[in-house]
Amino acid sequence: MASLTTLHLEHLPPSLVIYIAHLRDVRNASFLRQQLLAGNAEFEYALVDANTILSTTHLLAAVFRAVNDLNSNRLKSRNVHSEIVFALSPNNNIAESFRRFGITDNTTNLLVVKLSTSPDVSAESVSQHLNDSFQGTPIEFNDETLMEKTDVAKVKKIYKLNTLSSTKSKRGKAGDIENDGVTFEKDSRKELEVAVLGLMALRGAS
Repeated sequence: MASLTTLHLEHLPPSLVIYIAHLRDVRNASFLRQQLLAGNAEFEYALVDANTILSTTHLLAAVFRAVNDLNSNRLKSRNVHSEIVFALSPNNNIAESFRRFGITDNTTNLLVVKLSTSPDVSAESVSQHLNDSFQGTPIEFNDETLMEKTDVAKVKKIYKLNTLSSTKSKRGKAGDIENDGVTFEKDSRKELEVAVLGLMALRGAS
């Protein structure tokens, strides 16, 4: 399958490879969800509703925490892949985290994350399984494609950030108002992202 992103994150074991696919127009979400619920090892992925993700950093922060919890024997869910979904949550309710961030029967915009937790996991094996079992259109995993479909209102509701301003003006160096332009939109989303990442980090800190 095209557009499989391969990543390594700093401060994680060099041998750990992260594979991420972004699929649009998914047609078999119900089937994929049933495989997760059944504990089918062939479908051990983090399946995330991409409409709830603000940016690549938002998702990768959850991956980073999940891997750290795995290495510290602190997993609270079934495996490191389910822990990625849980790590997106601002609270400790595992079931709620899956309802909010995980795949549903109606999901059409999907992020698929697979970690190389065993030697037989490779870009080739992941691509082949995605091609065989996932029905959707692969697109690039980047901030631009995520921004196109993010349900910002839903994200604010999940993280209880509805008080963050989305209408305040922002002036450029020349004094021109940019509140309805690209610059303001990026600044507004960045402000939201920083708040979300902070809430994810604080979850369970006590």
